[in-house]
Amino acid sequence: MRFEARELKSYAEPVTASQLREGEIYFSVQFADESMLIPIVGTWAFAGRNLDPEDEAGSLYFQDVESYRQGVRYDSRTSDDASFQVQTDGSIKHIFEYERALELLMACSLRRKKNLG
Repeated sequence: MRFEARELKSYAEPVTASQLREGEIYFSVQFADESMLIPIVGTWAFAGRNLDPEDEAGSLYFQDVESYRQGVRYDSRTSDDASFQVQTDGSIKHIFEYERALELLMACSLRRKKNLG
């Protein structure tokens, strides 16, 4: 099996708040270290905007993919059947569409080969 070759950018391309679509799957990619050799990856469904009446404008809700696929939604959840993270418009620099997340991980793989031998 051979994976399609591609040119990797030297910068990340996170999704913007205006690109988010309810029900679509997104990936959080963060790194545990400053050298960006240890990725932390999560899979999230975009649940919607301002789902709580007390939200400040621009609150973005992401739900764990497992509970989302089981049909749990924000307004039907119980305390332990779903996990949500709430972000603001300016704090989603770690949220990516699949291809952009894959490119970050590919760049990480190249750094690891270089630094870890």
